Amino acid sequence: MSQLFEFISRHRSFILFVFLEVLCFRMLIGSNSSWGVRYFNTANWYVGTILGFSNSFREYLGLREVNRQLAAENARLNEELTRLLQSDPPKAPAGYRPDSTFASRYQFTLAKVIDSETKMANNFLTIDKGTADGIVPGMGVISATGIVGKVQYCSAHMSVVTSILHSRFMVSTELPASDEIGTVVWTGEDIGEVKLLDISRFKNVSVGDTAVTSRYSQVFPPGIMIGTVSNIESPESETTYVIDLKLSTDFRNLGYVYVIRNYLLEDMEKLKENSEK
Repeated sequence: MSQLFEFISRHRSFILFVFLEVLCFRMLIGSNSSWGVRYFNTANWYVGTILGFSNSFREYLGLREVNRQLAAENARLNEELTRLLQSDPPKAPAGYRPDSTFASRYQFTLAKVIDSETKMANNFLTIDKGTADGIVPGMGVISATGIVGKVQYCSAHMSVVTSILHSRFMVSTELPASDEIGTVVWTGEDIGEVKLLDISRFKNVSVGDTAVTSRYSQVFPPGIMIGTVSNIESPESETTYVIDLKLSTDFRNLGYVYVIRNYLLEDMEKLKENSEK
């Protein structure tokens, strides 16, 4: 307390000056209506600006949780949409209905990308889910906008994903507009483009056509977006096109992904092994 009195005593002149300035300013505003209006308008503007900034900052801090909730909801909707599409597959003949186990064979698990490569010849991602969350090697990985890759290695709480931007990654791909199926590969030239091979030159393919995962993919559900046709080459000595696809997934801005589990994949692989014996 003595230090407070000593501080006041040492700075009494300055404190008295500030007090008198505030008192004069208060009297000026009280005696002049125009000055009072200007003061309150200016004060309200500054207060409003500060409150707006404060609200925007709080909203920004909450975006992480909002994004997580939206990603979780997307996982649920993806699972439901896939089940409905498998229950009534397009182009199926009248009367065909798959059993409920087959239609519900895909499960989507939400994961966060904690590391992503795009500048290598063989690129990988790391996600924050592993065997403790039911993730195993071989599972497909997609984003909200399209295909991402396939799980390669797992620990208890993390997994490494082979990106579609990998020289050895291939996926069965369909062009719905021309009803043709080919294979997508990455040549290592552009992180935004891949090549679509094995599409017949006798089919009508146009720039802007969409490319999706085909019904023959065991890892990905059919109809997952891959990209759009950006360029078509037709070598005279070949019977197939060389097609450039612009990827729908932006690998430089991946936040959340969905790991896809096919519950019937093990049964399918065992049946193939038995048929080859």
